[in-house]
Amino acid sequence: MPPTENTTPLRQRRADAQANRAKILTAAAELYTTRGLDVSLNEVARRAGVGIATLQRNFSGREELIAAVFTPRVRAYADAADSALEEPDPWVAFRSYIEHVARLQCEDHGLAAVLSTAFPASAELEAHRRRAMRGFTRLVRRAKGAGVLRGDFSPHDLPLFLLANAGVVIGSGANAEKASRRLIAFILRACAVTDDEPLPAGPPARSLLRTLDPPMPQPPSH
Repeated sequence: MPPTENTTPLRQRRADAQANRAKILTAAAELYTTRGLDVSLNEVARRAGVGIATLQRNFSGREELIAAVFTPRVRAYADAADSALEEPDPWVAFRSYIEHVARLQCEDHGLAAVLSTAFPASAELEAHRRRAMRGFTRLVRRAKGAGVLRGDFSPHDLPLFLLANAGVVIGSGANAEKASRRLIAFILRACAVTDDEPLPAGPPARSLLRTLDPPMPQPPSH
């Protein structure tokens, strides 16, 4: 008689559950990295080799699965801001952080979208996002204090960079890396202190930050 859930030892059931969860996370990470977030739960389950019921026992929905995959990556994004603060040259620190974040978005299409989307249900992911903004704000203050960053630059311009670069990365296919590098070069030129006219006023900071909270796209279930 083959074992059933009632006859399989508890330790084995737990090991099987942990293995299934790990397979789901691995499959989701692979799909999100190459295709962005527009992937259905059924596709993730098929890639993981589990049933959709098994996936849903582990993750209540797409947002929870996405948060589980990307929380460590958003933590690394915040850590990069802390690392940039260790660079003694304020402009190099500012520039290297912007370039680093752009590369992260190029390497991972899912992360490109996550960095420009809010996940209010995931307290941990959002805490890392806030930590990244605090670190970036310090980078901006240092660069302004050194006279190398234009005075009308705001830390809240960062969402503009993330949204613009995400659009370029996701929309330019095989040319994403080159297109992103050129975009970021233009952005950094615009950020440096020059004799140019002041920037036009942007939207209110709260309004701009709300652009990081659009409705999540709902892909087809099959």
